[in-house]
Amino acid sequence: MADTTQPEPTESGESAAQPSAPAAASEPSKPSEGGESAAQASAPETASKPSKPSKPSKDEKRAERLARQITAFATGHGGSAEGQIAHIGRGSVRIALVGADGEWGVLVAPSQESARRAAEIAGLTLQDAFDGELAAKVRTGPYEWARMAGSQLGGPGNPPAPAS
Repeated sequence: MADTTQPEPTESGESAAQPSAPAAASEPSKPSEGGESAAQASAPETASKPSKPSKPSKDEKRAERLARQITAFATGHGGSAEGQIAHIGRGSVRIALVGADGEWGVLVAPSQESARRAAEIAGLTLQDAFDGELAAKVRTGPYEWARMAGSQLGGPGNPPAPAS
């Protein structure tokens, strides 16, 4: 337990643990004309300089880049998007995106954490699985059907969605 008693006063009446202080220091600090207290005004210049902001980590930079891509996708496809994150192999995570207009796309992230951080930064609504409502929103066109049938030669782009 710490000793909380006060040190014995010396013959001069001051505490032995505390050296005598100038009278100005014992008075409360009064703001000067510039709005600074006396202690702040006498502080060295180096103390008032703000420290350098730390550089973002490599993972944070990746997440920010993915977030910009997610935002660009959403902007180009109806203004919003939903997504689903899935592990696809060693060191890779897929972010499947479905735009409000039914167009879809895929981004690959290096980790689950960076994919989730990117989705959070971009404001992406995440689904647990790519089924049900999310899968029903996907619009597949002739190009996708041709590729699913084994033709890797390409094809026409998706026709615009019919107006509802």
